[in-house]
Amino acid sequence: MRNSEKLRDLILQNELLMIPGCYDGITANLIKKTGFKAAYISGAGVSFSLLGKPDLNMVSYLELKQKIDVLCPFLGIPAIVDIDAGFGGPLNIMRLIDDFDRANVAGIQIEDQMAPKRCGHVLGRSVVSIEEMCQRIRVIRDHRQNGENGIVIVARTDSRTVIGIDEAIRRGNAYFEAGADVIFIESPETLEEVERIAREVKGPKLFNNIEGGRSPFVSKAKLEKYGFKMAIYPNSLTRAMISTGLELLKTLSETGSTEAMWPQMITHKALFALFDFEKLVEEEGKYKIQR
Repeated sequence: MRNSEKLRDLILQNELLMIPGCYDGITANLIKKTGFKAAYISGAGVSFSLLGKPDLNMVSYLELKQKIDVLCPFLGIPAIVDIDAGFGGPLNIMRLIDDFDRANVAGIQIEDQMAPKRCGHVLGRSVVSIEEMCQRIRVIRDHRQNGENGIVIVARTDSRTVIGIDEAIRRGNAYFEAGADVIFIESPETLEEVERIAREVKGPKLFNNIEGGRSPFVSKAKLEKYGFKMAIYPNSLTRAMISTGLELLKTLSETGSTEAMWPQMITHKALFALFDFEKLVEEEGKYKIQR
């Protein structure tokens, strides 16, 4: 079974599918080893880790593809990949879908922003016409492998902040009619708006939980009650790791030692065990040459 089919089965379940964000081997391994059923490859995370730059669409398609080629086989669970606005016109999207099908990507998230794009929880975003976004969706729908069982299309609209909740709901329904499998209304600003999206937008819906963002942070229980099928937590790991890292470096700078932070650190042995050190050494040992 391809990862897109596995993801479709997960969406059909009654339980909310919680999807943490990752961007490299460390964060992907943490998600994999803690039993989550899917992962979200975050555009912001890739930009932070690869370029040391914010999420301003500076990552090229080939740079993203290199990440995908490594992370998707390693994860072993369905991954949804943030592809921003598709890296160009229809031919660019066709190429991307061909590459992602070969990499067994489960789903892609494509948005209706125009350049220059912005993170979904900051101001300064602008959106293309409904017709242009529907064209992006149709290109993916028409060129993915396995038809309706192929790569899951998560269609995101950033129009709530730019135009308003009524337009966001209108666009969500238009994108579903155009062939999107899951609808993602970015940055609703109240719980009432979240409930409206759940009631009025057709098809399965995804919610973006950003700690301290423009939207309320909504619990799993509430999202299930409203009827959402998926929730992403794109930068939770990133922020926790950065916070701890800054504290450690401050401690080292001020005291000349990391000892005060040891209770918050995984042991050396556990670190290597997390990445299957013993298993790989044992496998390598099968081919040892006796000298």
